[in-house]
Amino acid sequence: MDHVDGRVILFEIPAALQGIPVAWGGHYYGRDGESLGALNIEEIERIRQQNRVQDWSAGICVEATLDDLSEEAITLARREYATKHPELSAAIAGWDDATFLNKAKLTIQGKVTRTAILLLGKPEVVYRLNPAPSTISWILKDRDGLEKDYEHFGCPLLLSAEQAFNKIRNLKYRYMAEGTLFPEEVDQYDPYIIREALNNAIAHQDYELGGKISIVEFEDSRLCFSNMGSFIPGSVEQVIRTDAPESRYRNRFLTDAMVTLNMIDTIGSGIRKMFLIQRKRFFPLPEYYINDNRVQVTITGRVVDVNYARKLAELPELTLEDIILLDRVQKKQVLTSDQAAYLKKMGLIEGRKPNFHISVRIAKHSGGKADYIRNRGFDDQHYKQMICDYIERFGAAKRADIDALLLDKLPDVLDEKQKSNKIKNLLQATKHAGLIEPDGKSWRISKSVG
Repeated sequence: MDHVDGRVILFEIPAALQGIPVAWGGHYYGRDGESLGALNIEEIERIRQQNRVQDWSAGICVEATLDDLSEEAITLARREYATKHPELSAAIAGWDDATFLNKAKLTIQGKVTRTAILLLGKPEVVYRLNPAPSTISWILKDRDGLEKDYEHFGCPLLLSAEQAFNKIRNLKYRYMAEGTLFPEEVDQYDPYIIREALNNAIAHQDYELGGKISIVEFEDSRLCFSNMGSFIPGSVEQVIRTDAPESRYRNRFLTDAMVTLNMIDTIGSGIRKMFLIQRKRFFPLPEYYINDNRVQVTITGRVVDVNYARKLAELPELTLEDIILLDRVQKKQVLTSDQAAYLKKMGLIEGRKPNFHISVRIAKHSGGKADYIRNRGFDDQHYKQMICDYIERFGAAKRADIDALLLDKLPDVLDEKQKSNKIKNLLQATKHAGLIEPDGKSWRISKSVG
């Protein structure tokens, strides 16, 4: 169209197809307030999931019959259903398999669903789920990350999940701590946490992406569970804050069936309960890694720092959210500026980015004063005086002598390079103060002082 100021070109952009955001120039865009912004991979996947009308897990396997289901798996399913619904125990005994499977939400009007094959299907009929795999892989790795053993588990997953659970070497962990706060010996991993992490991976796996569910067990006391698909709630912090059921699920039909079989619940507290169990045991909190359509959670089955982790849990005023942030400090992980500012405002940490450490407030409360000093160190004047006292006593000092004097007294939060730079700066500061001066490759007391 023509305009007094020149030519005007109008573009009509059609509504986005279901589950597919608008793309231009190789990039996908979405609304950000009143503007448009480029979408990252996680946001694109979230949009795809939000608009997914069809539930893969509810799909009917047209040619499948009840004969494709394992009798052993059905027997276990009946037992677990009765455990979940004790008021129906008497009635369940009188139901035939077809009635039970309908009521347990595994079949739809007698028709076998993908969920029924996934949880109860015989190994030889797994092809009915093709091309979606239905495999749980357990892998054992040594302390260097080298594979030592492995095993794969397929349908029926109701039985395989238990087999995979039993494969995990849940060794005993002996606490070496004073007092009676810790028991003498505990399992490395709380059974609830193992089952919750594994069953969540089964329930929330995006089977259409073609990946396996994996359990990687490391000999340095770590368990890593991973499954394909985006993390629909967006972030673990969001789950912890809301502590409520999700409004939508990737596999609603599968999730409902797993609830009726006592495998998971939908009250929204599973992840939060995992965090609380680890906190109560004074172990590091579960660590989630969410990226590239994969969700991974790592469980640590040992104390990383007895005094620090244990005493933090004794502060009753700390919320779980506070503990999560302090757990990042314990693991030497990066804090955002907002997180660091919050912890400093609460008086929980000290130090400069990225070398934060617990504050004197926590150290005093916990009896961790020695740990506090090891992390914080002394003020610079203390170190300068140590340098001067050493040189006065021995007449001179080489850099190696100063290193031997100070390295083990500098804060533990500093790495070797940072400690070396710290000593260099202390020597220069002491020199500029007119207290010492260089003499070849040695340092001596300044002549002006002498």
